[in-house]
Parts: sequence; structure tokens; C-alpha cells
Amino acid sequence: QVQLVESGGGLVQPGGSLRLSCAASGSIFNMPAMGWYRPAPGKERELVARITSVGTTYGGSVKGRFTISRDNAANTVYLQMNSLKPEDTAVYYCNANAASTRTSGYANYWGQGTQVTVSS
Repeated sequence: QVQLVESGGGLVQPGGSLRLSCAASGSIFNMPAMGWYRPAPGKERELVARITSVGTTYGGSVKGRFTISRDNAANTVYLQMNSLKPEDTAVYYCNANAASTRTSGYANYWGQGTQVTVSS
């Protein structure tokens, strides 16, 4: 099993910045993708940003403002959020697609979420 623990959320003024972190632990054989999601109207969760060995993908509303990065040695993914807007207010969930062992197959894992509030 893989556990994901997020940190870095909080209250920030519009135009400000925050950096989220998500550390993965447990039995990890391979973890090809990690990302961040948040709730959206009409959806359970929408993609904020995702990173794989091939590259990165961003949700349309955050392109140019958010940057996702990963420390493979530390099994940690980061989300640098700049130029934050009130509409970015949400609980941000870390996601990882990972296999616990060579034969276990891949599964999606979720963190508990971290609250980001953008308000003056």
C-alpha cells in the first residue's frame, strides 16, 4: 500500500503564492505518475497538474500560474502556485498511480487533502 501526505496549504491573499508538497511512503515498487486534483462544479475532482516521466499536464485554469515538479529520490511531488485567485480556493488532493510490488499491478492512491484559501 502507498500512503500520501500533503502539506503546505493555508490562507493567502489574491496574487500571492503557496507551495504544496505531497510525500509518498509505504511499499512502492514503481510510481510513474503523480498529480494534484481539486473539486470542481459538476465533477468529483478536476485535474490541476500531473507529472510523469514523459512530461507535465495542467488544467486550463492554472496554466502559466502553477508549476508541478517531483523529487523522485524522495517520492515527493510539489505544486508551486503563483498569482493565486479566489477561485483557486479548494481542497487540493494529491494523487499517485503506483504499484506496490512487481506483481501487484497499478492502483490510484489519494491523500487526505490540504485546504487552500485565497481571500483578502
